[in-house]
Amino acid sequence: MNAILLRFAVACLLLPCLWATVRAQAVSFPELNSPIPGHQDTTYLDLARMVIPDLSPGANGFYDGTVPIEMRHILGVDEGGSPPETINLPNAAVLPIKAGDKDRLTMLFDLGDSPDSAEGFAVLALYDVTGKPRLLDAVNVAVDRSTYFRDPGKVSIAAGDDAIVTMSTHFNSNQGYVGTMLIMVRNDRFSLIDAIYTFDENYCAYRRTQNPVFRSLGGHKPYAPIKATVKDATVPSGGKLRRGAAKGRLA
Repeated sequence: MNAILLRFAVACLLLPCLWATVRAQAVSFPELNSPIPGHQDTTYLDLARMVIPDLSPGANGFYDGTVPIEMRHILGVDEGGSPPETINLPNAAVLPIKAGDKDRLTMLFDLGDSPDSAEGFAVLALYDVTGKPRLLDAVNVAVDRSTYFRDPGKVSIAAGDDAIVTMSTHFNSNQGYVGTMLIMVRNDRFSLIDAIYTFDENYCAYRRTQNPVFRSLGGHKPYAPIKATVKDATVPSGGKLRRGAAKGRLA
């Protein structure tokens, strides 16, 4: 329960970011027992059970389950820890995307702390809901304690393709650590484009933030390059804002 409360506190800190994501990129947090659009006989809980087969309503509005299906880590076979033995899931984030010029649905489940890793365990799942709903792929995208869709949750890389942006983070009293994963879908399988790690500080003397921003350059086939700019901003106490930027280009 302490871990859940910690994640709730982190979520509160990120609410402005999440609200902006809902407006700009259609990330939503539907009730799991509500039907998915176009399928009155299928709920988001049905989709979640394709990842966590025994997930069921529990106490205090949470959903309880045990281990999810076997999956790889987005960074590779030697990365990530084991999933928690028990799961208390408050909700899931939902983001519709385009992949291969097809409509796809992604769901992000933050399952909690890994028993054998300092990182959490977070499942990014890909669904085809254009006919009978089916799970196409699932990967662990956690690279830190708590994982979310970033703002924005997706970036267009072609007329019919979106790249997905997730973030994992943890905070101590003065510092914040964030790992941002840029992920594409190829042949209905998740594939990592790049990982960017940033660092924030907040002291009495100054506040420093590092915020990555992604922009598709367009005009290329089959996929457009993505320009990644990390804005480094420091605000000294009693002084003026000092900014710097590190730029890169992701093929």
